[in-house]
Amino acid sequence: MPCRIEDYAIVGNCETVALVGRDGSIDWLGLPRFDSPACFAALLGEPKHGRWLIAPADGSATATRSYRGDTLILETVFRTGRGAVRVTDFMVRRDGAADLMRIVTGLEGEVAMRMELVVRFDYGSIVPWVSRQEDGRLQFTAGPDRLVLDAAIATRGEDRRTVADFSIRSGQETSFSLTWAPSWRPPPQAAAPPPEALRGVEAEWTGWAGTFSGRFAGRDAVLRSLLTLKSLAHWETGGIVAAATTSLPERIGGERNWDYRFCWLRDATFTLLALIGAGYLDEAKAWHEWLLRAVAGSPDDVQTMYGVAGERRLDEYVVPWLPGYSGSGPVRIGNAAVGQLQLDVYGEVLDTFYVARRAGLATSQSTWDLECALLAHLEAIWREPDEGIWEVRGERRHFTHSKVMAWVAFDRAVRSVEAFGLQGPVERWREARDAIHASVCEHGFDSAQNAFVQSYGASALDASCLLIPLVGFLPPDDPRVRGTIAAIERQLMREGLVLRYDTGSGADGLPAGEGAFLACSFWLADTYALAGRLDDAHALFDRLLALRNDVGLLAEEYDPHEKRQLGNFPQAFSHLALINTAHNLANADGPAKTRADRSATAG
Repeated sequence: MPCRIEDYAIVGNCETVALVGRDGSIDWLGLPRFDSPACFAALLGEPKHGRWLIAPADGSATATRSYRGDTLILETVFRTGRGAVRVTDFMVRRDGAADLMRIVTGLEGEVAMRMELVVRFDYGSIVPWVSRQEDGRLQFTAGPDRLVLDAAIATRGEDRRTVADFSIRSGQETSFSLTWAPSWRPPPQAAAPPPEALRGVEAEWTGWAGTFSGRFAGRDAVLRSLLTLKSLAHWETGGIVAAATTSLPERIGGERNWDYRFCWLRDATFTLLALIGAGYLDEAKAWHEWLLRAVAGSPDDVQTMYGVAGERRLDEYVVPWLPGYSGSGPVRIGNAAVGQLQLDVYGEVLDTFYVARRAGLATSQSTWDLECALLAHLEAIWREPDEGIWEVRGERRHFTHSKVMAWVAFDRAVRSVEAFGLQGPVERWREARDAIHASVCEHGFDSAQNAFVQSYGASALDASCLLIPLVGFLPPDDPRVRGTIAAIERQLMREGLVLRYDTGSGADGLPAGEGAFLACSFWLADTYALAGRLDDAHALFDRLLALRNDVGLLAEEYDPHEKRQLGNFPQAFSHLALINTAHNLANADGPAKTRADRSATAG
């Protein structure tokens, strides 16, 4: 049985991420990349589907854990009736290989320990060949993958597992390294002995964290969110995955289980604002350049998401041999939403390029040519229904948020001409912007509720309408904006947190039920701040910070009734929202003000 989602922490090397349970078991890891088939998949099944456990043999041990300073080095202290030990987990990055290292240090007394390694390639389906090399290291090989275990103690095979029983006294230390490399290459050596590698990894993370700048509410929480975001960003391609996992459920026992190990265009502006606001211009530039490469080509081929290197084929299929987290199937690999029409992504892309220009990031004529081509395509399709921000698997509709973001696309193009002297059919863009604005105000607003609604002609509310003032579509003091906020407070809040929408309607083509969507709750705090309701904004922000787990991580959603995190973990969107809200609360010119600046005249 896997841990509760919030009982996991992560270690990573900016190429992939491992989930480490409070019980000392690494239950999820894909190598060499975030979206590679997992060799540890117990998270979505059972220990037999792959894991790496190092913990006291006494099952009654208690555990406390923390990250070492401002790093992604995880330290878990286990206490038993006979003593205490610390397990230090971290990952090392190097060309053509990757190392997962674990150091066990005796702190008090003597503790009997158990190591159990179950390697199962391809999401728990392939039992590898295991052989012992002349140097004593164990080698696990199947298909394209090879793992090599370097252990300072003796190991043995037991029921298709590699196990070791050992004791650690106070002051003693032993270590383990698990190294991945392609199976067709000679078995790799570990990057360095774990204690030596640890010093290098600590220096690297601490150095990166030391460049953090800017004023933020909850600065420690923000830095941990930035470190998490850094861990989800591929060091070479610049792509940032939405989460480290696939198929963690939005409701226990439900089927709202999706693969989030890809890069969404929707996250683009939020990401750029977060990185720029914290002083990480190199990462902002890398993300901006990834975006340019990903969307290059014909405008009508723009996708909602891409692979880590910009791959476009992300076909979805079900893994039948994995039962799912706590029995929540199906387990999905790939994401069928890649083929959906989501008009809002055009607004996100154009807004991202505009924010980049304002921040002084270099943009070329070819970038502007691409933007003009995207706008020409959007002119032809903005009146079409789509699947929307929430990627519904039901009937296409005229989603209000989609139209608002189409407005953003033309608005940012007009601003770019006005502010930066770029050339384009600005009058035509103004006409399109005005037409969309009028359409949204006429068809997306329900006067009976005094609120913007989920889709044209509907009565259902949608938390994405909180973005209307945040992107500058209407000012925060507009009566329709105030009415929308009030309606969402009445109908979509549960124990102080915001639902995306009422899933009970069945309009999204899926069974009802999910947790509160954390990013939406941060958006509400942003609207409070923009409207001058600072006490409400700070109170909601503090409520959200309290939902982080003991090492500062957030999933996609939270169940306020069961008091547990839900959805893929850790979730970039949640941490991005935290960073930007913290910036908004500490600065009059935070991200919300930046995006809302020069808002359109109300229609």
